[in-house]
Amino acid sequence: MSRAVQHNLAQQRFEWIEDGMLSVLDYQLQNGVMAITHTGVPEAVGGRGIAADLAKAALDTAREQGWSVRPLCSYVAAYIRRHKQYEDLVA
Repeated sequence: MSRAVQHNLAQQRFEWIEDGMLSVLDYQLQNGVMAITHTGVPEAVGGRGIAADLAKAALDTAREQGWSVRPLCSYVAAYIRRHKQYEDLVA
């Protein structure tokens, strides 16, 4: 199941609310480089693929915008290793 993750451009994060709990992927954009700093999913809603959907939304957005990516978050770094189609985005 793919979620309609929201891109909160003002706060530089991607968001999803599941069972009333907010999950986020935070980033900082500078000079066309999206530095992904943190992915957080509350334990109560963990294991549902939310972090993967947040990562996919962020990486797809980076590709659409022509940004490169610096995966400072260990989850996103591992996600990119598992999904080789995003390796070309890494700065």
